[in-house]
Amino acid sequence: MSTRRLRGGRVFDPANGIAGEVRDVVMRDGRIAELDPRAAVDEEIDASGCIVLAGGIDLHSHIGGGKVNLARLLLPRHQCTPSALATGRHYAEMGYTSVFEPAMAASDARQAHLQMGDVPIVDHGAYVMLGNDETLLELLAQGADPQLVRDYVGWVVHATKALGVKVVNPAGISAFKFNQRKLDVDEAHVHWGVTPRQVIRALARAVHDLGLAHPLHIHCSNLGVAGNIASTLATMDALEGLPGHLTHVQFHSYGTEGPHKFSSAALELAEALDAHPNCSIDIGQVLFGQTVTASADTMRQYANVDFASPHKAVLADLDGDSGCGVLPFRYREQSYVNALQWSIGLELFLQVRDPWRVVLTTDHPNGAPFTSYPHLMRLLMNKPFRDEQLARLHPEVAEQSALKHITRELSLEEIATMTRAAPARLLGLRDRGHLGPGAAADVAVYREQGNAEVMFAHAAWVYKDGEPVVRDGEVRASPVGATHFAEVQFDAGVQRLLDARGDAPLGLHRHHAVIGRDELCACCNGGRLFAWACEPRSP
Repeated sequence: MSTRRLRGGRVFDPANGIAGEVRDVVMRDGRIAELDPRAAVDEEIDASGCIVLAGGIDLHSHIGGGKVNLARLLLPRHQCTPSALATGRHYAEMGYTSVFEPAMAASDARQAHLQMGDVPIVDHGAYVMLGNDETLLELLAQGADPQLVRDYVGWVVHATKALGVKVVNPAGISAFKFNQRKLDVDEAHVHWGVTPRQVIRALARAVHDLGLAHPLHIHCSNLGVAGNIASTLATMDALEGLPGHLTHVQFHSYGTEGPHKFSSAALELAEALDAHPNCSIDIGQVLFGQTVTASADTMRQYANVDFASPHKAVLADLDGDSGCGVLPFRYREQSYVNALQWSIGLELFLQVRDPWRVVLTTDHPNGAPFTSYPHLMRLLMNKPFRDEQLARLHPEVAEQSALKHITRELSLEEIATMTRAAPARLLGLRDRGHLGPGAAADVAVYREQGNAEVMFAHAAWVYKDGEPVVRDGEVRASPVGATHFAEVQFDAGVQRLLDARGDAPLGLHRHHAVIGRDELCACCNGGRLFAWACEPRSP
């Protein structure tokens, strides 16, 4: 038994209503514990002059799977394509202790888990992609019973050991294979006759009925297209009140106003979020510099091939159930479009009033590498600094952007919510993202100073499960992270459906399609497994 006390830090723990109170935090045997202040401990750390937060949680960062490897091949040894080892170390240095891969292809699940298992220190998990697979589209085309759809989704989550379900450009990746170059929310797939609205509704219903904690994770239609705010709002309506999480919404919040027919619709989305309490978002903030875009959305990635910089790309089909598009890209301050994207993301952060429904992300590496989070936090917390950056941009954006009129500066409490408490709640990780008794002792301590970028770049101490892993911004230990996945209940008879189709589910012989617990543990370098039991909900 080991007990550590962080004494006298300013604690920000939004889940427990603590906002800057000076108090002690005690860690005992990997958990947060209550202890008399006079009780003896094995180690006492003077945290005076520091802020103390739960470990950061990134719910949308591409850290494992085939696309990540392709990105590394296109831009080797670049900061936007860190190795698995560097990924875990850089996250830990910033005080993050859990990271989730948002786009695991079902047929690529083993490889994704293997790759995440090589990311040290941080816990991890993944959302499996559905909504472009032949089985689901055929079920919807046939008007299948929603319970059969639910059981199929449950089987895929079980087989791939996913924590959640994601849909990318609903039915659009499949439609692209039939030479459709666009697919709006109420437009029919040329082969299956199914609309994205049907796919969204069916998957959101299945995720809800299975009892998965994380709502359907939605990459909307028409990513990056001027005027796509209409598709985004239609997607919110398609949920019909069911929970949904709209991801990297900066790329889906564009209007058609102005001389370039490309404008910000951030306020429109923020107001729609107020009217849809069933929805949450993450931003996918764009920041300037070189990166690489990696997405299953081959329809939209193909449309952007001419903008790749350097000019190279990989586009591929994935065993008939998804797609893959990887393009290097450089966001430039003097590009009207890029500068407006930067502004739109910040406008969204600052115009959404409820920090519990917006999560801080850059959609690593698509908007920017995750290592730019401290810079992003400074932009959100410091208006004079934000104004300085705005003045450097394309003159039309600098002149017209609504951002210059927004005076809000996010507080430390709001940053703690967006980077810890909110993602934990949205993922159903009840013992993460807070510092209450019994929580996992994942704790980040920062030396308080005026420059948030400097403060959040290098934590003074980081504890993973109560053990020190970072000291003065340097990694001191690299334990194996745990794997989080959902344990769902479904009718195993759905296997007969897969057998009847005659093809190999997930691109594998059916006897090998399901990843067992022992295999998952081996994939993840022997790390602990956290199975989150799901309580089915009544349809």
